[in-house]
Amino acid sequence: MNVRVVDLLRQFELERLEVNLFRGESRDIGSPQVYGGQVLGQALMAAYHTIDGLDVHSLHAYFLRRGDFNRPIVYQVDRSRDGHSFSSRRVIALQNGEQIFTCAASFQRSEQGLDHQSTMPDVPAPETLPDWSRPTPDVAAQLPELLRRMLIRERPIELRPIEPIDYLHRRSGPALERVWFRIPEAVADDDRLHRCLLAYMSDFNLLAASTRPHQGSFAIGDLVMASIDHALWFHRPFRADQWLLYDVESTSASGGRGFSRGSIYSRDGRLVASAAQEGLIRVRRRET
Repeated sequence: MNVRVVDLLRQFELERLEVNLFRGESRDIGSPQVYGGQVLGQALMAAYHTIDGLDVHSLHAYFLRRGDFNRPIVYQVDRSRDGHSFSSRRVIALQNGEQIFTCAASFQRSEQGLDHQSTMPDVPAPETLPDWSRPTPDVAAQLPELLRRMLIRERPIELRPIEPIDYLHRRSGPALERVWFRIPEAVADDDRLHRCLLAYMSDFNLLAASTRPHQGSFAIGDLVMASIDHALWFHRPFRADQWLLYDVESTSASGGRGFSRGSIYSRDGRLVASAAQEGLIRVRRRET
């Protein structure tokens, strides 16, 4: 198995410190702080360790402080409610004695009910698309160091954006972002793990749609972005090691914040999850 995928799966092998207390390893993905998707996925796994026989159907989270990827994160789970059909958990992520993240998750016992969904957009198949998510070496050499470090770093997720990305000549466009993604290796048949992996992957590309209409108005190295909150709803079964389409739209940007919502479809067109996120978006002012 790919060493990057092995390392990713290891991040979800949380150490139990106490009955409701767990510790997870952190990783450097090239960003200045701990990747938000890592904290989302590990917090969900910590909650799952206190749940029996139910599946997560929603998660609502806030990012409170920057996490340090050089240190592990401790997850404290509060067993808010246990019911026959639904159970609720609250998870607090701690580093250096401070809360860096908090989330609430709701779990449901499987049952039948009404069924409808939106239609997946008509897009090219992932196999027909090159990996536009990475700049070529000559383009990467012209990018700011921090951005270059994050873009060229090897990652455990395979991405196939629908549209080409021009990193040097930014042009404004619709507030949309569509990308296929998956874990590129077969993962064990553990539904809990697949949902935690989707939580991990759902933080990629979501906020980027908020910048699309404005890309002609700032240099690529002048943008400061950080997740503020993140919500995720699970609708139907899926596998994180099979292609999923992230169809993202930003409906608003104002007050130094951008808002995006995304629909996640399986290869056969089933809507498997929905996501929403608001994040900080600031343009650095250059001194003259």
